[in-house]
Amino acid sequence: MGQDTTDLAPRELAKRGVARSFQIPQLYTNMSVFEGVLLSLAATAGESSNFWRPLHRDPWEPEAWEILNRFGLESYADRPVSELPEGGRKLLDIALSFALKPTLLVMDEPTSGVSIEDKFQVMDTLVAVLREGDITTIFVEHDMDVVQRYGKRVLVFDTGRVVADGEPESVLAQPEVRRAVLGHE
Repeated sequence: MGQDTTDLAPRELAKRGVARSFQIPQLYTNMSVFEGVLLSLAATAGESSNFWRPLHRDPWEPEAWEILNRFGLESYADRPVSELPEGGRKLLDIALSFALKPTLLVMDEPTSGVSIEDKFQVMDTLVAVLREGDITTIFVEHDMDVVQRYGKRVLVFDTGRVVADGEPESVLAQPEVRRAVLGHE
C-alpha cells in the first residue's frame, strides 16, 4: 500500500491490516477454542487489555461462531485448545489471525507439523477462507508439494538472495532452484 512498515511494532502492523501466523502456533492452550477466537476479536476491537470485562458478548459471539465455521473448527468450540490435533491448531492459529481482519496475512510454514494425510485438507480450508475474504497471503513453506499446488508466485531464497521468481512450475523446474531447495538437479 506504499507504506514503509519496517520499524513498526506488531500492534501497529495489525492496525494497518497485517497479520501473521506462526510456524509453531502461539495459542492459549488452557482456553477453549471459542474463547481464543473471542480474545482475538477483543484485540481487534482494542479491548484485549480489559481482561476484567467478559468476552462472551455481542457482537463477538456470533462473529466467533462464523470464524469457527469457516475454518471447520465449530465442533471443537468448547474443548481446550490443548486437545486439538496439530492440523486443528494450525487452523486455529490462522483463524485467530483472520479474526484481526487483515488485508495481508503472512503465514510461516502453515503445514509444518501437520500429518501428510492432513496437509492438503488444511491448505484447502485456508485457501478457500482467504480467497473468500480477499486476503493477500504470503506463506513461507518448505514442502514443495504445497508450494506447487497452492502458490501463484514463488520466490526462492538461497543464502539471503533471491535465486528465482515466477510461477511455481517454471521456478521449481530450474536447476539452480532444484539444487538449492532439493539438494539435486
